[in-house]
Amino acid sequence: MVESARSPPIDALRSPDYAQVIVPCSDLEAAIAFYTGTLGFRLDMIMPADAPRVAVVSGAGIALRLEFAGPHRASQTALTLRLSGSHAWFASFDAHELAGPDGVRILLVDDDAPLMAPVAEPAFLISRANDGANVAGRAGMSYRDLIPGRLGGRYIASHICIPAGGPVPDYVHYHRVGFQMIYCLHGWVRVVYEDQGEPFVMHAGDCVLQPPTIRHRVLEASPGLEVLEIGGPAEHETLREHAFDLPTALLQPERCFGGQRFVHHVAANATWQLCAGGGFEYRDTDIADATAGVASVQVLRAQPMQPSATSTARVPSGRLLFLSVLAGRLALRGSTMGAQTLDPGDACVIPADTDYVLDATAPCEVLAVEL
Repeated sequence: MVESARSPPIDALRSPDYAQVIVPCSDLEAAIAFYTGTLGFRLDMIMPADAPRVAVVSGAGIALRLEFAGPHRASQTALTLRLSGSHAWFASFDAHELAGPDGVRILLVDDDAPLMAPVAEPAFLISRANDGANVAGRAGMSYRDLIPGRLGGRYIASHICIPAGGPVPDYVHYHRVGFQMIYCLHGWVRVVYEDQGEPFVMHAGDCVLQPPTIRHRVLEASPGLEVLEIGGPAEHETLREHAFDLPTALLQPERCFGGQRFVHHVAANATWQLCAGGGFEYRDTDIADATAGVASVQVLRAQPMQPSATSTARVPSGRLLFLSVLAGRLALRGSTMGAQTLDPGDACVIPADTDYVLDATAPCEVLAVEL
């Protein structure tokens, strides 16, 4: 984000840190291309990552907030100014919106306010591998939504592809999120993270926890790369860093970002452990410990030498369970969901306080994320 050019403030509490002019547009991609390509502005923020609708560009001492308003938007004659600043500055006003002269609308934004995720709307959901269309997202990535309705905006799960592979047109950036993880499904991807050393390659079965605000960049991918990304809230800002180089000089693997620490789980080094009865075993990713219980991420599989595997469990109160079938076939049943069969690429969400039974035979593998 940029700071608008201005004279030194007389009263720091009464002066915002930066300002954005809100510009409604009928084609966000074309607007970004015009301001960055034709006028030489730079891209500072874009959201959401899949099918973006908002972007911030800056140049010539001004920041424009481009907001998609549809191809047939009504013309606007009045200007909207979005002012952002510290909590002390924000709290010095009695209202969060002001009416300026000549019809100018002024929105006041508290930059220090904690991230507020929408309250989850509980539901049992199934997403099939062939459900939904892929949409173009940022940095040349293709997204498919795995949680229709996104549970009221609480979480998003995306199947992300880079079909061509090669260098990825990404940039150093970070996300304003409460939780975010990436699981590599097929192929490989080379990435780099703030304070985590040199770039490294994630292979199929590997995953990372991206704690809030950690700077990172996708560098290169194999042809046909597929990853699964889960994050919350569903719509969050992706902010670009223009003067931040990766890798960083410091190596701080235990550093906390927003109360969480980075995790790189390597499937090839993982230890499988027996589940309590039923023939399933699991490998844990250490994400539960790294997030202080915000999320638990495990891969379950039917034991290879057992004729079948069965697990009976209940989703705890205040939690939800996301399952994605990685290999084989999974049978799911319960009093509120009936009997369901999930194949590779299928996913489901089981709400809180729900009893369920999983049945499988080898080589079934399932990604299980409790949030």
